[in-house]
Amino acid sequence: MRRRHVRWLSGMSIALALGTASGQSAPHTPLPPIRDLEPLVVSGVQPGPGLWKVRKGEHTLWVLGTVSPLPRRMEWESREVEQVIAQSQELIEPPGVHIDADLGFFGKLALAPKAFGARKNPDGQTLQEIVPPDMYARWLVLKRKYIGNDRGVEEYRPILAAMELYQEAIEDVGLRQGGVVWPVVEKLAKRYKVPRTDTTVKVLIEDPKVALKELRSSRLEDLDCFARTLQRLESDLGTMRERANAWAVGDLESLKALPYTDQNEACLRAAAQSGVLRKRTGDIEAQVAARWLGAAETALAKNPTTFAVLPMRELTRPDGFLARLKAKGYSVEEPRQSGAPDVPAATQTP
Repeated sequence: MRRRHVRWLSGMSIALALGTASGQSAPHTPLPPIRDLEPLVVSGVQPGPGLWKVRKGEHTLWVLGTVSPLPRRMEWESREVEQVIAQSQELIEPPGVHIDADLGFFGKLALAPKAFGARKNPDGQTLQEIVPPDMYARWLVLKRKYIGNDRGVEEYRPILAAMELYQEAIEDVGLRQGGVVWPVVEKLAKRYKVPRTDTTVKVLIEDPKVALKELRSSRLEDLDCFARTLQRLESDLGTMRERANAWAVGDLESLKALPYTDQNEACLRAAAQSGVLRKRTGDIEAQVAARWLGAAETALAKNPTTFAVLPMRELTRPDGFLARLKAKGYSVEEPRQSGAPDVPAATQTP
């Protein structure tokens, strides 16, 4: 099985039911053997979901909600999104964090071996020595299924071992982590010359050598991340396929009805709240929320039309970004379930 290197932390179904038709077979004709088929993942050109609307007077922020992973062989093409981007005065990019070090190229190259070592557990411990026995037994089952016999991953910190396992598993079931939505949005923004607003929180580590030394000798509170990843791969791969398919065909009701257990939040929190990073960055999660919400409110104050992309969880959860805007008095509307474009006639392009 193909293996890949885990990136350093600084980069921080529709199920197919097989049934038999009623009736008798022809005389002397044996019935075909019953086979279990893998659940199907949609492919080809798909429209995705409709857009959320956030309004302030005559100004509208259109928001596309995304999920991850998505079908690996699908191509996303949304006429509604193109219509909105063509008439937008601004594109608000998705929120995120970028952590960098105050080093030139050669400085980063010199630190690479230390960074590589920092992905391993302190004191050379293995996963078997760190995680509880019952959890490690579950890990071994999933590791053999999706990674194979590679022993190197046994030395990784739990958070990085979990990330490696998750990536291999979703690829095995026909899904992929990214590369479906954002490249299309970028291409459309470039075509229609729409200015982009970066909402990434950039953190500069001014003492990277010291930080790496601290990280190599410290533990992360990442067992919750590890446990949730195992749980999701044991019980949620089918639901992940269903969710990916529902997003691809624009089935909002199914997206909202499907249970959503996202281990990524636990993993990101383990990284962001580590003592090494937290004392150098502060509350990253609060900074990310403030940065995106500030950009959204500024855009709603000045632009007739703005387009943005957000993770679906920020559109639907009670304390998500759109819920916070609604609490401030903005009008928030879900897309129409019919899938028909909901772009006002005045903003449509020929």
